[in-house]
Amino acid sequence: MELSLKNKNAIVCGSTQGIGESSAIELAKLGANITLIARNQSKLLNVLSELDKSQGQVHSFVCIDFSDTEKLKEEVNLLKDTYHILVNNTGGPAAGPIADANTQSFEDAFRMHLINNQILVQKVVEGMKKEGFGRIVNIISTSVKAPIPGLGVSNTIRAAVANWAKTLSIEVGAYGITVNNVLPGFTNTNRLKSLITKKSEVQGETEEEIANAMKSQVPAGRFGEANEVANAVAFLCTPAAAYINGINVPVDGGRTKSL
Repeated sequence: MELSLKNKNAIVCGSTQGIGESSAIELAKLGANITLIARNQSKLLNVLSELDKSQGQVHSFVCIDFSDTEKLKEEVNLLKDTYHILVNNTGGPAAGPIADANTQSFEDAFRMHLINNQILVQKVVEGMKKEGFGRIVNIISTSVKAPIPGLGVSNTIRAAVANWAKTLSIEVGAYGITVNNVLPGFTNTNRLKSLITKKSEVQGETEEEIANAMKSQVPAGRFGEANEVANAVAFLCTPAAAYINGINVPVDGGRTKSL
């Protein structure tokens, strides 16, 4: 099985914590040169220092807040390398019922997730076509398969990203480019912790009670770890995954009940 990513260049978004950071670490272990993208420079420098360089990799970063779409476009246009891998990953919208969400929340989330993904894809796709190798992986949510209660804006936007990705996968498949979505379930990240805190406040239960109730929905009986999701991301980026295209991959301990 060919898993080496030596001499491949990868952009990993949201890469200073959680699944994004773990994905960058795993891709570097496979030999890729990593360009980190996130908004906190000190955290970017910390992650940069952690990345494997044993195969002669050269790593870099771009410090940008994804809420500034025009600035993102300017910054990525300055990148000169040909990129073989793009991992789209952005923090999810605030929790809350869909009926209570204002229209600005939808517009902001649409820009943060779908529009920024489109900007990044347009930056890398021509180079991928010329190389005959491309891997685009979008880290989304199991809400693509079954909406999650209390995440109205997120459910809506994640579904839009999934359909965007499926359409893209059909258009670029003939060029050796794959486009897939990884759908994390309950994963032990800061995002999950914030959702548990929010539920605790709304429902009047302790955070431990909320967490235990969530774990009871998972056949594995526990929350996932960021590196477990990153393993799926990394595999989809390898040569071995060349015939896997246009799919949603839940990494959720079996929680999602649909096939």
